[in-house]
This record gives sequence, C-alpha cells and structure tokens, in this order.
Amino acid sequence: MKSFVTSRNSSKIGTLEGYLQLSRPLNVVIGIFSIFIGAFITGNFSPGFYILGACLSGAMITAAANAINDYFDIDIDRINKPSRPLPSGKVTPAQAYWFSLLLFILGIFLAGLINRYTLSIALIASLLLYLYSYRLKRTVLWGNLTVSLVSGLAFVYGGAAVKRLSLALIPATFAFLYHFGRELLKDMEDMHGDRLQAANTFPIRFGIRATQALITCIFLLLIFATLLPYIWGIFGLTYLLLVIAGVDVILLYVIISQWQDASPKNLHRLSNWLKLGMLLGLVAIYVGVTF
Repeated sequence: MKSFVTSRNSSKIGTLEGYLQLSRPLNVVIGIFSIFIGAFITGNFSPGFYILGACLSGAMITAAANAINDYFDIDIDRINKPSRPLPSGKVTPAQAYWFSLLLFILGIFLAGLINRYTLSIALIASLLLYLYSYRLKRTVLWGNLTVSLVSGLAFVYGGAAVKRLSLALIPATFAFLYHFGRELLKDMEDMHGDRLQAANTFPIRFGIRATQALITCIFLLLIFATLLPYIWGIFGLTYLLLVIAGVDVILLYVIISQWQDASPKNLHRLSNWLKLGMLLGLVAIYVGVTF
C-alpha cells in the first residue's frame, strides 16, 4: 500500500484545492454529460429524478476512481506529474484513499436507490476501476480495455436509469474506442515513470511504433464508426457536420501529430485535445437527437 500505512497517522488536513484536483472536475463533468446523453438519447427524459440520481452517482464514482488512481500512482506521479495533489503534499495518501472509498460507497448507494440495473452497473464499474488502479493499469492492454469499457458503460448507465438502453449503445461504442486510443496515448506519455516502476504497458512491451500504429487503427475505425449513425439514418446532417468538425478532425490531427512528435510534452498536449473532442462529441450526439 505504498506510503498509506506510514501516512495513516498524519494530522494534516487536505486542502479543498487538493481534493478538487484529485477528483479531476473536467472528467467528472464529462462523466455526468455522458450519463445524461445515455438517458436522453432514448427519446424520453423521464423519470427525471432517476436521471439526476444517476448523474450524481456517476459523478461520485468518477471522482472516486480518479482519486484512487492518484493514490496508487503516487510513485509514478512523483516522476511524471510532481504537481499532482499527492506528490505535491496538498493531500496525504491516507486522505486520498478514504476520500475515494467514501465516494465509491456513496455512488453505489445512490445507484441502489434507482433500480437493480444501475446498482449492478455501479458495482461492476467501481470494482473494475479499483482493480484498474491497483493492478490492471500496469498490464498490457487489460488496463486500457478496462477504462474504455467503463467509459462506455457511462452511457449504458444513463439508459439503465430510465430502463431504456437502445440507442445508448451507439455513444457507448464511440466512447469505448475513443478512450482505448487515448489510454494508449497516455501510456506513451508516461513511459519514463512506468519503466522505473516496472509497469508492463503496451508501449513498454511492444515499443512506440507499434503503439502509434494501434492508436492509428483504433482512431480510424472510430472515425468510420461516427459516420454510421448518419448513413443508417439514425441522426441527421447537423450531427454529421458537428461530429466531423468537432471529433473526426481532432482524431485525424492526433493521428498525424503523434507520428511526427512522440515526446511526452506533445503527447500530453494531444491528450488534452482529445478531452475537448469528448465534449464536442457529446454535443454532436445531443444535437443529433434533438434536431
């Protein structure tokens, strides 16, 4: 448990800024919006109380997952991201651990108040996210696949809250591919720290070129997939224009740029561009359903 035991008796109170950084508010907002879209895309925004509960539950589980990830990654972050709350000392490891555990429990409890489907998804997602940070993150592809699966489940979670999955599977598939590629990109960015911690990620096992090629294949497949809802007549022209301009262009840019410059600085910049692409993709789907 790294420094958890030694930090357990620390009396230092974590700062509000530190807890907010642990939660990663932008990721939480993306998670909330994903759950909302998963419910909204079914065509009936009812019952609204359950959707609100699912969004709040999902926000807590997302924040918990981010916090527990920082807890288990403290040694790597001391090398790769020393400004993060734990290596910078804004929050102690013990505080981060219990903060995460509390949020997981609250998120699962809220899910249980909605229905048995949301409870099952919340339990599975929480377990997978904990295992990801504890063990799977440092394995070849299993960690990447876990995060991608849970990201896709956010849309299914929204649909489950109103007991209508149907179209929620479309953005869930997009999210799976999107996060799969982005997680591999982040693995390339973190190679230096991961090597020092004996992590066995895909880039370390197979090299940068193989990782770049896999990312390229995933994102090209995703670009093709984003066109299918329009081709099949599910979403209209407005969706098509928004998804091309807001998502596909970014994906193409990331594909090209990662081949040109695989430095950690550039990969970090591309990862942030992909965060923007997530939000724009959610807007495209929302508009596609609305208009």
